[in-house]
Amino acid sequence: MNTDPRPLYARAAEQIAALIRTVRPEQLAGPTPCSEFDVRTLLSHMAGGTRRIAVVGAGGDGLAVRPFVDGVPDDGWVAAYDEVRAEVEKSWADDARLDALVHVPWGEAPGRIALSGYVMEAVTHTWDLSEALGRPLGLDPELAEFALAIAHRVLPDEQRGDDVPFDSAASAPEGADAYERLAAWLGRGPLSRA
Repeated sequence: MNTDPRPLYARAAEQIAALIRTVRPEQLAGPTPCSEFDVRTLLSHMAGGTRRIAVVGAGGDGLAVRPFVDGVPDDGWVAAYDEVRAEVEKSWADDARLDALVHVPWGEAPGRIALSGYVMEAVTHTWDLSEALGRPLGLDPELAEFALAIAHRVLPDEQRGDDVPFDSAASAPEGADAYERLAAWLGRGPLSRA
């Protein structure tokens, strides 16, 4: 894979930022398709994961970075996310980082592969947040197609187990868009809004 994932990551980060700007305080305690997270915890994880890939891009140990951010006030999520996504842009600016071996939670990989994995994670959590918020914005289908291709490559259904943070693949509904197919491949489903 010779794709430069930085433009895709930047688009995914902008999409996340736009979605975070729609979050209302009363939604922070609401459920998400990521069953162990409410909206506030999902935002914390999205910012923490973004900080982690910034550290990886700067040559640091991503495993040393907790994938959550603590102490963000309810009205501070936009600023918190904008800060960490700026760190990513800076840490990955050097083209040499794309071919450098980096350490990420799933092992050692060239930077472009690691960053592609984080595009997949960012796009997946974008869907989680969008579902939790009632789909307030249209999402970029090209990002979901890229993330789905990465997911198929790195997460074959038969290799999932205790160490894999995704459930077994589920069936996507007939006519599902790329985000719904990605969510299904990662074992997620839409929230039931009973």
